[in-house]
Amino acid sequence: KIYEFVLAMLFAIEEINRNPDLLPNVTLSFTLFGAHCDSTTTEVNSLNLFSKYELINPNYICAMSSCDVILTGPSCFLPITYGPFHPILSDYDRFPHLYQMAPRDTYLPLAMVSLLLHFKWTWVGLVITDDDQGVQFFSNLRQEMHRNEICLAFVNVIPVNMQVYIMRAETYYNQIVTSSAKVVIIYGEKNSTLEVSFRRWECLGTQRIWVTTSKWNTLTRKRDFNLDLYLNTFIFSHHHHEISSFKNFIQTVNFSTYPNGITLKQLSWMYFNCSTSISYCKTMNNCSSNTILEWLLQHSFDMSMNDDCYNIYNAAYAVAHAFHEKLIQQVDIRGMEKQTHLMHECSQWKTLHAIMKSIQFTNPIGDPVNMNQREKIDAMYDILNFWNFPQSLRIKVKIGEFSPYFTHDQQLYVSKEMIEWATGNRQIPISVCSMTCSPGFRKSHQEGRAACCFDCSPCPVNEISNATGMDQCVKCPDEQYANKEHNCCLPKAVTFLAYEDSLGMSLACMALGFSALTTLVLGIFLKHQDTPIVKANNRTLSYILLISLLFCFLCSLLFIGHPNLVTCILQQTTFVVLFTMAVSTVLAKTITVLLAFKITAPGKRMRWMLVSGTLNFIIPICTLIQLFFCGIWLGTSPPFVDTDAYSEHGHIIIMCNKGSVTVFYCVLGYITSLALVSFTVAFLARKLPDTFNEAKFLTFSMLVFCSVWVTFLLVYQSTRGKFMVAVEVFSILASSAGLLGCIFVPKCYIILFRPSVNSLQMF
Repeated sequence: KIYEFVLAMLFAIEEINRNPDLLPNVTLSFTLFGAHCDSTTTEVNSLNLFSKYELINPNYICAMSSCDVILTGPSCFLPITYGPFHPILSDYDRFPHLYQMAPRDTYLPLAMVSLLLHFKWTWVGLVITDDDQGVQFFSNLRQEMHRNEICLAFVNVIPVNMQVYIMRAETYYNQIVTSSAKVVIIYGEKNSTLEVSFRRWECLGTQRIWVTTSKWNTLTRKRDFNLDLYLNTFIFSHHHHEISSFKNFIQTVNFSTYPNGITLKQLSWMYFNCSTSISYCKTMNNCSSNTILEWLLQHSFDMSMNDDCYNIYNAAYAVAHAFHEKLIQQVDIRGMEKQTHLMHECSQWKTLHAIMKSIQFTNPIGDPVNMNQREKIDAMYDILNFWNFPQSLRIKVKIGEFSPYFTHDQQLYVSKEMIEWATGNRQIPISVCSMTCSPGFRKSHQEGRAACCFDCSPCPVNEISNATGMDQCVKCPDEQYANKEHNCCLPKAVTFLAYEDSLGMSLACMALGFSALTTLVLGIFLKHQDTPIVKANNRTLSYILLISLLFCFLCSLLFIGHPNLVTCILQQTTFVVLFTMAVSTVLAKTITVLLAFKITAPGKRMRWMLVSGTLNFIIPICTLIQLFFCGIWLGTSPPFVDTDAYSEHGHIIIMCNKGSVTVFYCVLGYITSLALVSFTVAFLARKLPDTFNEAKFLTFSMLVFCSVWVTFLLVYQSTRGKFMVAVEVFSILASSAGLLGCIFVPKCYIILFRPSVNSLQMF
């Protein structure tokens, strides 16, 4: 790692020294120091809170004098840091002269969540270090996951203290191996207890998909790489253009040409590759620098410039531009003759800081650099993946990008064809707590578990879910219904009690048949109108009753067929008026029978009423009362065309709504009261002499009539749709047929088959 930083610094300084337009006649060099900003120290103290990066201290020398500008990770609070952006160090009031080269990682949690959503990974683990940055990352990541319905299967917070970690190591391992999550996010620094923890899992054969940052872009090395231990690794690295000449520089650099030779000891070689045997390292102490570099290239060294190296590269250029600007300012003020003493005054560091914070430039590869810490930009990310080749060779490949500056649906780009899974095929591994519910089902969350853990329950009646993973089913509109799979709504078929239906056709045939039979009976009565059996009990009332029954049968046809406003009004008003006429006629006939046998004195007034036909006025009076109720009905809430979308699955039934149900039951109650009065009177006359006496027939007919309509009231409430209409039509036909059969069929039998009985001589 130190070696990479040194190479990046050497590369930048050589580029600057070769540039005639930047610091002309000035040569830059550097000195390497240890982790504590002390030239005598080369070891790394892992217990230091800020010992996350080794330190490089380049000195910019001019005329036997030097101005020290320190480049560091967040280990020491000195001018320029090349490590990841730290929010605490961005406090301008506390650190007004501190410069962070790295861009902000504000959108790193969103970038990682976007990748998880892209692969539909909703059940993931998280491993962080127990420090400020780890806790802040966890907070931001959790918010993004909550917004996107992704759940954390476990969170390993690795302590920075090694003794504390060792006591808890087994717990951390059990959490990761017992979890069903196949994807684990790692956030923290290498060279820490977090890396110790990861190496332990690696040795124990933990297979996971790792999602991490560029700090972990060398998760495996050639000496310990085992393909079976890795499902895949995705690395988020800060986006920058490739420095193609850096690779050539690494391959051709000769350390012997530098005044301060870089030895194996200075590079902390034992730390860099601690697994190499001690004897081998002692042997390599006598190797040349180029031999060391060759050995590095055979091991885990990355030829491309990572984030820290790129920040060091930009930091060197930023310092060079600052000195260049100071040089120009002093030349303008003092003149060219004093140029040789310019660099002696670099102790005026406040002036240098004033210049540094306003430095903006474009580096040689075309990326903008702004040293104003208040205008620090948010990072864009390259998404890197490893390709595996024979002999344990791995190549890091860019497979996508994330930019927070695009619209939400265009922020992430991933080329699935560029990804190589450890399984050897293109099938994306699954990392979910529960399999996604298919269409037709909804999520049923498991109590006490994360939101990503759920059961799949079928959608209720007439509700659908037409996508996977739906929380709730959606109710179909009234004009549609859910199919059997409950994954789409189908248009309902419009239906009504039509003549084409078997039910409608049967009722229509019954109505026409009874109408024809009634007409036949009326014809028989007209043909034999002078016979005693026809003249008995008032033949005029018989004619009125037959005609009323004829129209009662025919009015049932109004209930069949496509309803409209006219038929809806006519079917109800015609039905109640005709039935009122029929029942009032029966009442008049019943009273006639009763009076005929009760009145014996020739001079009594009731006899006159019987002979004069005064009883015939019962019919119009009762009918007028019913018409009054119908007027109220039509005036307040008349019948209208309505639809019923719920009674019959998959159908919308067009039917007549009766409007005011209260008035409807009132008119039915009025008819029922007339029928009960008729039944009572007929019952009183049932034991009178039975020669041509129809009192018994009237009693039985009213019993049938009342039974039909009482049954109708009970059945009507429990039926829906067109079957309600069918029940009403059947009740009309049944009650009318009951009157026709009970009153007139016995008389027709005598007229047609026993004419000898139908004579005055017989009685």
